[in-house]
Amino acid sequence: MSAWGRGVLAVARKDLVQEFRTFQRLATMGAFTVLVGVLFSFSFDPAAVRAQDVAGGLIWMTLVFAGVMGVGRTFALEAEDAAFQGVLLSPVPRDAIYLGKVIANVVIVSITVLLIVLAFGLFFQLDYGAHPIALALTLFSGVVGFVALATLFGAVSAGTRLGESLLPVLLFPLVVPMVVYGAGATHRLLLGRPLVEVEGNIRILGAFAIGAVAVGAVLFRHVVED
Repeated sequence: MSAWGRGVLAVARKDLVQEFRTFQRLATMGAFTVLVGVLFSFSFDPAAVRAQDVAGGLIWMTLVFAGVMGVGRTFALEAEDAAFQGVLLSPVPRDAIYLGKVIANVVIVSITVLLIVLAFGLFFQLDYGAHPIALALTLFSGVVGFVALATLFGAVSAGTRLGESLLPVLLFPLVVPMVVYGAGATHRLLLGRPLVEVEGNIRILGAFAIGAVAVGAVLFRHVVED
């Protein structure tokens, strides 16, 4: 493996070890997910509104808000003791640092999405049996695209006085297309519609994810140097 690849894995491993020692972000995101599931389970009448009709949007909104809570702390934890400056002084290239943090955040947010699926399946009695692989691919593509942008703008907001509170303002307008296509595909999959109806959405989500990672890897160097 090249030095660049070892740098990516070293950064990802560092962030995951740090998280799994404390479960600080996962505990916060998990608690938020369960609370959303409980609150929404009492907010509408299942006799008047079918859970499948609203679950797609709820899943994606929970993903976005829980993701902001978790990914937004990526650089804040290192900034508290200036540890991120040490990371930047290491011989690891800037784009490798970015991709390592994206990989770690994708793992953390994917665990949260799994909890969202389990919690919403429990509270709303959802049936994921029709197209589980397509649903998993849809959600994973959304997670990669969301994390790629959130990690980049997390670095931007961490360098300002507003800190984490600036991240939603910068991030939400950019993830609107992803949420629209992702929620639409999830809604159709939960209704058991044919896969041909969501193939276009999944391709767009995949293209969005690849583009977000590529743009983030290029811009991250300029963000941390500024």
